Amino acid sequence: MQSRADPANGLGARALLTGAVIGALLTPCNIYSGLKIGWSFNMSIAGALLGLAFWRLAQDLFGTRAWGLPENLINQTTASSAASIISGGLVAPIPALALLHQPVPDGITLVLWVFSVSVLGLAIAALLHARFVTTAALPFPAGTAAAETLSDIHGSGPEAGARVRWLGAAALLAAGVKLISEFSGSVLRASLPGRFPFGGAGGQGVGFQQLGIALDGSLLMIGFGGIIGLRAGLSLLLGALIAWLGLAPWLLAQGLVEPGAAGTVWFNALVGWLIWPGVSLMTAGALTALWLGRRRGTGAARTGRTEATLPIAPALWLGGSAMAAALVIALQWWLFGIPPLAGAAMVLMAFGLATVAARVVGETGIPPIGALGKIAQLGSGALVPGSISANLMGANVTGGASGQTADLLNDLKAGALLGARPAPLFAAQLLGIAVGSIVGSLSYMLLIPDPAQQLLTPEWPAPAVATWKAVAEVIAGGAEAMPPWSTPAAVVGALAGIGLALLQQRAPAVLAAWVPSASAMGLAFVIPAWIAFGLFIGAALAALLRWWKPHWAARHLLAVAAGLVAGESLAGVAAAMRALLGAD
Repeated sequence: MQSRADPANGLGARALLTGAVIGALLTPCNIYSGLKIGWSFNMSIAGALLGLAFWRLAQDLFGTRAWGLPENLINQTTASSAASIISGGLVAPIPALALLHQPVPDGITLVLWVFSVSVLGLAIAALLHARFVTTAALPFPAGTAAAETLSDIHGSGPEAGARVRWLGAAALLAAGVKLISEFSGSVLRASLPGRFPFGGAGGQGVGFQQLGIALDGSLLMIGFGGIIGLRAGLSLLLGALIAWLGLAPWLLAQGLVEPGAAGTVWFNALVGWLIWPGVSLMTAGALTALWLGRRRGTGAARTGRTEATLPIAPALWLGGSAMAAALVIALQWWLFGIPPLAGAAMVLMAFGLATVAARVVGETGIPPIGALGKIAQLGSGALVPGSISANLMGANVTGGASGQTADLLNDLKAGALLGARPAPLFAAQLLGIAVGSIVGSLSYMLLIPDPAQQLLTPEWPAPAVATWKAVAEVIAGGAEAMPPWSTPAAVVGALAGIGLALLQQRAPAVLAAWVPSASAMGLAFVIPAWIAFGLFIGAALAALLRWWKPHWAARHLLAVAAGLVAGESLAGVAAAMRALLGAD
């Protein structure tokens, strides 16, 4: 990978404005995807390709000056920072707060809250930059992929054109399929034939339709599956088979879960029980992996050298960090009644957990926001016992800032690989956070005007919301809030998560690559089975293409996957906004 000119040369109005506009378009995609499957998409590559496509077209049609790598690096950093705003709580603790009938920030207060949490994450990223980006040999897979893509598309005109064409074609296909489904009023989903002769109402049995065993027409899921890899896809498939073909019929047969209405999917009734082993599996596996990663990180710190240098002026960092912390503490007190000392403790906890998140993302590319959120909820529950608002929103500060830190470090890694100074990238990230806070908050309010009726349904499964809500209820109400037999199921899930994490850590490299992911398996317990199947199909197709057409896959597979995600997400957002505005 070739080193390029310093991006300070690209820190102009054109690059920043382009990144802000693209970020405003991509932010709703992550809001949409986060509420659908609880996952978000790193938009660095999509932002870079979209920026290049627009300015190459403008150059051909109007003779504008060439769009170079320095400008595109600033553009994609701004855009991806905006799209990563969901770490601020818009797809997890904030809607969970609404479902628990607590006062929720709205309008300008929601924007201010999301902005403050995300800026705190930016301040922590500046502090950790030297340790994890400058001196540590961590790959940061998403950042490395973005850097390689930028280097490739600006090094060859035909290559760039081919990538953009594949991304555009995939986006149009996914958007077209989604719009056909929306405007025809039909769901592109086919239930698989099959029936269990036990469970269900009156001993009539339960069909695969009621269990959600179906194939869905969502190309967004196929795109996500192509990104997450075959191990995660197989883990999702395994988790779905255990949860929805194993436990769900047993729950109905034993009368532990009441069946839903005939001819409908019984997702709501079943997920209220399945969430407990699923959350335990995800949380225990992630926490064990974090602990093992912390031990490795501690050993590396003892033997390696670090340079405690900030990428921006120390006075600027100190002043900005103090302002961000003060704003977060003040908003916790004003909006949710969290005492200032407890609010300050959540800020300090954010610095500690962000360090763990940075190492995990640097090594694996997967931000452990869910696991960090559970740690934060336990911490806030101990600091302010009995308060659901304090539990969720205090944890939002810690988990949200940690997740935002990890996302932002990916862009800084891309800049480092391209020989960029980090200070201009921090300026771009600050603008992206401001844009994302506004657009993300508006998108959430437009998409989900009635969280109590819309969320935790087959249309909006919102698995992250379900897990945050469940943990808050248990911390507030104790074990009595859990369904019958869910406590031992949670214990089994936790033991399985610990065992999988230890096995993945201790097994030989050849075997470790195929140990099921506890996080992916647990996720399959709290989303409809057809979503897990779609993600698996996407992962399997991507693996097949990498084996069959390795050269094509290396050049175009990620662009196609990103196009599928962006196309359906944007079409879904457009259709939802059309419905909200009352268009026919």
